[in-house]
Amino acid sequence: MSLYQPFLDSAFTLLSEQLSLQPYPIPSGFERKETVIGKGKRQETVITTSYAWQSSKLRQIRAAHVCGGNSLQVLNFVIFPRLEYDLPFFGADLVTLPGGHLIAIDLQPLFHDRNYQEKYSDPIMPIFRSYQADLPWGGDFPEEAKGFFSPAFLWTRPPETEIVQTRVLGAFKDYLQAYLTMVASSTAIRDRQQLTAIEKAQLAYINYRAAKDPARGMFTRLYGQEWTEEYIHGFLFDLERQLAIMG
Repeated sequence: MSLYQPFLDSAFTLLSEQLSLQPYPIPSGFERKETVIGKGKRQETVITTSYAWQSSKLRQIRAAHVCGGNSLQVLNFVIFPRLEYDLPFFGADLVTLPGGHLIAIDLQPLFHDRNYQEKYSDPIMPIFRSYQADLPWGGDFPEEAKGFFSPAFLWTRPPETEIVQTRVLGAFKDYLQAYLTMVASSTAIRDRQQLTAIEKAQLAYINYRAAKDPARGMFTRLYGQEWTEEYIHGFLFDLERQLAIMG
C-alpha cells in the first residue's frame, strides 16, 4: 500500500459520512495512467489514479494519487467550492521523493480582508499551532505564491516517514474536518457584486495553480506533454473549461 493511501481513505470516509457525494466526471484517459521508470533493479511501475466527487456546495472534490514505489509517492487533494459560496479551497499537496517529504496543507482563502480571516482562518489557527512542534515551517516559499495561502498554512518537510504516517495524517484529517464543518454552516451568497468577486478570486487561484503546477515536470516526464497539459487544464484545474461549457 502506498504511503498516502490512508490519507485518501480517511478523506473519503469523512466526506461520505458528512456529505451527499455524487460522482464528478473524470475525462476519459485520466482515471488511471501507468508507465515504467528506471532500469534493471531500479525499475519501478508508476501508477497515477484520479478520483473526483461533488456535492451541493462543493463543485469539485478531486484527488490525483501517484504511486511509484520507493522513488515517488504523491497525493494532491483539492476541494473547489461552488461559485455561490465564499468558502476557501481545501488543499493538500503531499509529496515523497528520494530526497525527502514535502507537505503542504491549508484552507486557501479567496480574500485577505480581516472579516474573511476571522471567518475562515482564525478557526483553524489552534489546529495549526497544535502541530507546529512536530511539523515546523518548511523554509522558503515562492513570494508570488504567498497570496494564495492562509496564516494557518502548514508547510513542512518531515525528516521521518513515521511522522508522515502519524502527525501529518492527523493534521490532514483535522484540517479536512474543520473545512467540512465550515461547509456545513455556509450559506449561498446572493449579492451580485460578491458573486463576481468570488468567481474572479477562484479563477485567479486556478489560473495560478495551472500555470505553476509543480507536478507539471513530473507528469511530462512520465506521460508526455500533451497528456500532462490536458490533465492539468481539463481535470485538475478545470474551472475555466467548465465556465466556457456553461456559457
